[in-house]
Amino acid sequence: MSQENFKEALKQKDLPIGVFDSGVGGLTVVREIMRQIPKERIIYFGDTARVPYGGKSKEIVTRYSEQIVRFLESQQVKAIVVACNTASAYALEKIEKKSKIPVIGVVKPGAKTAAEVTVNGKIGVIATEGTIRSEIYKRYIEELKTEAEVIGKACPLFVPLVEEGLLEDPVTDEIAQRYLSVLIDSGIDTLILGCTHYPLIRRTVGRVMGEQVRLVNPAYETALELKNLLQEKELLQDEKPMLGTNQYQFFVSDGADKFRYFANTIFKYGVLAVKQINIEEY
Repeated sequence: MSQENFKEALKQKDLPIGVFDSGVGGLTVVREIMRQIPKERIIYFGDTARVPYGGKSKEIVTRYSEQIVRFLESQQVKAIVVACNTASAYALEKIEKKSKIPVIGVVKPGAKTAAEVTVNGKIGVIATEGTIRSEIYKRYIEELKTEAEVIGKACPLFVPLVEEGLLEDPVTDEIAQRYLSVLIDSGIDTLILGCTHYPLIRRTVGRVMGEQVRLVNPAYETALELKNLLQEKELLQDEKPMLGTNQYQFFVSDGADKFRYFANTIFKYGVLAVKQINIEEY
């Protein structure tokens, strides 16, 4: 490798990873990336003005996702993680074709793990209406395990409950009981938390489903896949950012103060600043 190419490779490694979601749910993916590859810089965008994506059309979700990708590319990221199951289901393929940098979603890693760990072949998926309607988990799982039976259940109220911070609340328990009863009756042994908001109520879901059902968190699996991808592309950061460097940056389309408060309930370190931008400009 020439000296010039070597310098360019080092420069690419130093660039941040872009992560986006419709709101705060993607912070569960960011948290796992921080744990798995702690030397990386991250730029996160939460589309809090237009959350939730789950009930919106494919065309609208794709348009929103393309706007966000253009914003992240303007920040010179080296890879993009679509930390939203609905956007992964509706827009990922189009984004991948247009983008010159690596792009990964959260659906394939979760589907792969579920197909590997199920014993009886009955896999449940809880997600937004859009993700369930797309049947994307069902398609991916059946490609890997043709005899699998995939039962999807839309749980639209989980997102606003999480966004409002009602993680350990009787209302959330009651809604979970109603949503999950059909999956309990179906005899699944594996359940995919098919929305990045859902790991934040994992304890509630686990309590309702019982110890016999294994929960799959696509956020964790996605962080591992991202690490492998960066290694393959020789983009994995070797050293922690220099002291004083803003390693993690957060952007939203609305409600910066509310987002910052919520983020500080998820991360151990303090999120000091969240910048609001007009995403419609991109």
